[in-house]
Amino acid sequence: MSNFATNKEIIGAIIEIIDSKNKSLVGVKGKVIDETKNTITLDSGKTILKSHAIFKISNKIIHGSEIAKRSEDRIKKWQNQRQ
Repeated sequence: MSNFATNKEIIGAIIEIIDSKNKSLVGVKGKVIDETKNTITLDSGKTILKSHAIFKISNKIIHGSEIAKRSEDRIKKWQNQRQ
């Protein structure tokens, strides 16, 4: 799993959807304004299911299933693994 996805909050990040089960979302870019366990909401108002998409964040490819958990749990797990 990419360190970007595990050790940072993605709210505020600019993302691009490079693949999705919903093909109308492919190519959508935007700033993340909210994140839940299963979704990401962009400044355009679009809500994307994490597990159904592959994202490009800071030139890194992130499979949504890798980050399909609450951000605080994801960051906490990463910190515990480093100890």
